[in-house]
Amino acid sequence: MLLRVSGETEGAELDLANINVNSGADGGVAHGAALVVFVDAAMGGDPAETQRQRSSLRGLLGDPAFVDTCAVIGAFNVVDRIADATGIPLDGFLQAGTENLRRELGLARFASAANTPAAGTS
Repeated sequence: MLLRVSGETEGAELDLANINVNSGADGGVAHGAALVVFVDAAMGGDPAETQRQRSSLRGLLGDPAFVDTCAVIGAFNVVDRIADATGIPLDGFLQAGTENLRRELGLARFASAANTPAAGTS
């Protein structure tokens, strides 16, 4: 949600649908296409591909931004896994504020969506 809101605040036009499909477009995010490819590799199961994409993105972003990128991926991964494993539902204000975005991105297709009740039912 913060990416979407901060982008709107800065007047950027973001297309977050690129998260779901590696279209090669940047989605309005600097280096967005390369970031999507890297995340897919990091979350995939091919160590050689992960290494290729790691080297590529590190060269593109430089060390400080690359480290920040990896930290964000790691943080989101662990927080989501903990929330899913313990059955923590999405907070009501986030549920209401992200309903359209979650629908646009098709997030209900993931098993963890069972932890997010339909709007107005929590």
